[in-house]
Amino acid sequence: MTAAAAPDLSRFDLQGRIGRLIVYPVKSCAGVEVQEALLTETGLEFDRAWMVVDESGRFLSQRELPRMALIRPQMKHYEMVLRAPGMLALHIAYDRVEAPVRVTVWKDEVAAYDMGDVAAQWFSDFLAEPGQPPRRLRLVRFDPEHQRLSSRKWTGEVLAQTQFADGFALLVISQAAVDELNQRLVARGQAPVDAMRFRPNLVLADVHAHDEDQLQMIHIGTEQGAARLQPVKPCIRCSIPDVDLATAQTGTAVADALRDYRADARMQGAVTFGMNVIVRDGVDHLLKVGQPIGADFGFDSPTAAARA
Repeated sequence: MTAAAAPDLSRFDLQGRIGRLIVYPVKSCAGVEVQEALLTETGLEFDRAWMVVDESGRFLSQRELPRMALIRPQMKHYEMVLRAPGMLALHIAYDRVEAPVRVTVWKDEVAAYDMGDVAAQWFSDFLAEPGQPPRRLRLVRFDPEHQRLSSRKWTGEVLAQTQFADGFALLVISQAAVDELNQRLVARGQAPVDAMRFRPNLVLADVHAHDEDQLQMIHIGTEQGAARLQPVKPCIRCSIPDVDLATAQTGTAVADALRDYRADARMQGAVTFGMNVIVRDGVDHLLKVGQPIGADFGFDSPTAAARA
């Protein structure tokens, strides 16, 4: 099969490259940094394909259970292996599920498959809270036959799909934005943080801080041709970026620093960091670290105006 001609990205206002690619197989557990990932209708392959739910089928996250950050997936050829401190490894086969179930992620009730009693006990044991009654947690996998759509308020006429992500297929941030935040944290006497605190899928390199806020369409030069990702909504930040990825200890340093300079008028003054994006073209294209990106700034972009 002949590779498609490399797209010409030189005509765009912005040129950069993919600096990092990160997949989060189990919603709110640790991410897996990869060198390449298949782009699907719902984002990166395996991203948020599994989720932990409570007895009522409602999703759980680091907001309630920060120790989820210590659960580290490893993606192998036929299975996902989950590891956590003090626990034996849990093996999850890609081709096996158990009973169909209905689960809830935010306001959406979606079809899924339960992953069985062994997985349920593993998560229940590790995420048990001292002094609290035991909880019966379950691990579920998104039903690929189910179509969960992102909010049409933000995608307009586009029927954009996602799995168990909060609302959109992908999250994009720039490394420069993380670097700027870290400068502010260090000036406050706080430790710098890794981009993975913000749970991005794509970290853009060789661009300016927060360029991602103002892009109309992100074009990625892949071996199969151009993939197109459309930014649709600034990402409002909750408490998760303040969970230490190594210890699961929580704090307020990141939120405090962001509050000083990231109030977003587009979101009624809420603190934002990064952009939610949807897949417009390039399903089944292989994204790779180092691939070039190109994008135009929006016509009302203050960044574009400053560089005119």
